[in-house]
Amino acid sequence: MSPKFFPHAKQALEILRVHAQIPLLAGCSSQSLIAGGEELEENPGVALGLYSLPGADLKAFHFTQEQVEEANGPGYWRLETGIEPEQTNGWLAFVDPFHIDSEAWLHTWNEAYAPLPVTGGLASGDFAEQRTQVYLNGDVFEEGGVAISVGGDVRLASVISQGCTPIGDTWTLTRVEDNIIHEIGNRPAYKVLEETFNNLTPQEQKIARNNLFVGLVVNEYLEDFHRGDFLIRNLLVVDPRSGSIAVGAFPRAGQTMQFQRRSAAAAMEDMDELLGRAKRELHDSPVYGGCLCSCNGRGQGLFGRPNHDAECVQDRFGPMGLTGFFCNGEIGPIGEKNFLHGFTASLALFVKK
Repeated sequence: MSPKFFPHAKQALEILRVHAQIPLLAGCSSQSLIAGGEELEENPGVALGLYSLPGADLKAFHFTQEQVEEANGPGYWRLETGIEPEQTNGWLAFVDPFHIDSEAWLHTWNEAYAPLPVTGGLASGDFAEQRTQVYLNGDVFEEGGVAISVGGDVRLASVISQGCTPIGDTWTLTRVEDNIIHEIGNRPAYKVLEETFNNLTPQEQKIARNNLFVGLVVNEYLEDFHRGDFLIRNLLVVDPRSGSIAVGAFPRAGQTMQFQRRSAAAAMEDMDELLGRAKRELHDSPVYGGCLCSCNGRGQGLFGRPNHDAECVQDRFGPMGLTGFFCNGEIGPIGEKNFLHGFTASLALFVKK
């Protein structure tokens, strides 16, 4: 629901619940909406998805920053939600970014429920007032988050497209301190980065300038590393004098990494390949619909045309019911843990278990 409707949100929810007879209604606010194959950027409105999920056991729960600060071990959230890991197949989450520490929440949620997937996004709204809304049934919350457990005969299949393409070789981190990478493959990290950049063609170098990132492998037990195996994080500072680089994560010595490049073409290629892989993995499993949470840095601003992500999903899985919104941050699994992402399309598909 667009911020324009904040004063009328409670009334709108009540109309929907009464007239559409919706047993569970959840969502959040956003500046831009996704419905079917369309991305409605900067146009006020409401996007409503009505999903029929045969045999699903759905439960929803509102959580607060106070609970995030209280969370102290895997038993905490299980007690608060009343849901044990074996009672759910995954979670869909909509979170207010201004009043909750999303990274801390995900960390404690992973302790309780990983490797079960969490997909969704951080709401957007009125940036001037730092105000968003999250919705659960008839309630309007201006802080906290809503998590929907999907259990029973329906599971969540996720596609997390981080919009990057790998460049150069994979490497092992050999000396790391907090978020500073000193050595890669026993060489100064800056030298490895410089070499990787210099090996690109002049055209690739032009695209890569100011668009370089670090990909960190989450699951080291894989034989080969492909798209979707890397957690993409920002390259924050490069220091040629010390030979170190700073990244927007806390990597560890021994972890596998690969430099990444982000561009519109890379994002298109990444989305296409990951959706194709998901389609093959699902085979003939019935897909009941999807929820697409796309970064507000994507859309026309990145691709130069409207509807890119929504149309890609429909091309692979449609025609199907798809709703979603543009986010202040996207939630989704890489390997067996869930993370907060940027410039990402996080797709949750409701699939027959």
